[in-house]
Amino acid sequence: MATIVVPFRGRGAKQRLAPLGDNARAAVAEAMLADVLAACAGVGPILVVAPSADAGAVEQAAAGAPIELVPDPGRGQGAAVSAALARVQAEPVLIVNGDLPCATARDLLALLGALPAGGLALVEAADATTNALALATPSLFEPVYGSDSAARFRALAPTPAAAQAAAIPNLIDDVDTLDDLRRLAGRLGPRTAEALAASDQRTGAAA
Repeated sequence: MATIVVPFRGRGAKQRLAPLGDNARAAVAEAMLADVLAACAGVGPILVVAPSADAGAVEQAAAGAPIELVPDPGRGQGAAVSAALARVQAEPVLIVNGDLPCATARDLLALLGALPAGGLALVEAADATTNALALATPSLFEPVYGSDSAARFRALAPTPAAAQAAAIPNLIDDVDTLDDLRRLAGRLGPRTAEALAASDQRTGAAA
């Protein structure tokens, strides 16, 4: 059992999905969050950090699963995660980005299983940023997100041996662009696949 923190930038994020149109882009962002929360539901208690304006969308994405909603302080992903970690009462902690629509509970348990005693495990994205973290304790976290963040997170471990890289494909593959969605079509969670199909139908109708 682990506490899970999921930062969600809101329905207005994912600007690189703009070719879908604003409504479809927002629907995909919410659907990806829904699939991530479905994966988290069987692993442990969930804290979702999101803008207050998106509280309703988060509750809808949770589909009745018990979550704690943490208001995003609005100073970037590091500050958002820190706000949630301040409320964590049970260790260890998983931090899972909200744009990993292929994630399953098995993937999160694999990340948890990779966690060294007293250290951290992480999933590095293809661009060397960080998609997911497992922390033995919240005190290991520092807000070092951004370009090449995976190396900075590894450096936070108390010793090199206490930092473990976890090559979990469904957590490596995040979604930033429409091409990402198309590439992952066969592995998307059900809510994201449905949102993408609905977008395709609207696009086809418009054409």
